[in-house]
Amino acid sequence: MAIRVTLDRVLLERRMSLTELSDRVGVTLANLSILKTGKAKAVRFSTLEALCRELGCQPGDILIFDEEGDGAAEGEDEAAA
Repeated sequence: MAIRVTLDRVLLERRMSLTELSDRVGVTLANLSILKTGKAKAVRFSTLEALCRELGCQPGDILIFDEEGDGAAEGEDEAAA
């Protein structure tokens, strides 16, 4: 899949932990971790809306279309994928 999740980068820019984001949006830490690592197959619009609201960003700041990519999370080693 050519969609990459850049939640790590956005969290780093906001100086926010995944645990803090989980508490703020009401999504389990496990589910956010799956999204962050690029292993999610889908994301609900309500979840995306909550993430954008709490992070003060747009969906395009979290999700990137990479036609040549394999969908791995940003910074993930391709050999490990």
